[in-house]
Amino acid sequence: MNRLLEKLTTKLVKKPKLIFLIDSIGAFLTALLLFVILKNLTYYFGMPKTNITLLSSLAACFCLYSAICFLFLKGKWKLFIKIISFANLLYCLLTLGFLFVNYNQITNLDLTYFLLEIVIICTIVYIELTVWSRI
Repeated sequence: MNRLLEKLTTKLVKKPKLIFLIDSIGAFLTALLLFVILKNLTYYFGMPKTNITLLSSLAACFCLYSAICFLFLKGKWKLFIKIISFANLLYCLLTLGFLFVNYNQITNLDLTYFLLEIVIICTIVYIELTVWSRI
């Protein structure tokens, strides 16, 4: 796993623009899963719809931000990488907060989905910050 992350970060240091493409695709998938699937399957998921709506809206904003950076950014990668990586970390903290606040009503499926999402996002943040430090 470390070798894979090392290879990926080495490639992304050479082409930091790709970080924004990866982040945009991930945020799009998150927004899609939350808004379309989880919000409409409340029988299986106990997370309140308002929380899911907020999380999916944030993911859509991150998708837009990263897509704009990917398409139009020509330099100053470090600043914009740092912004999206910290935004992703805040998203994870908010998600954890929602899990704790709503613990009595969430299902095992909720817990599995959101914890897996947090692990994936934190891995992306690790990669982003590693690239950020090497640029």
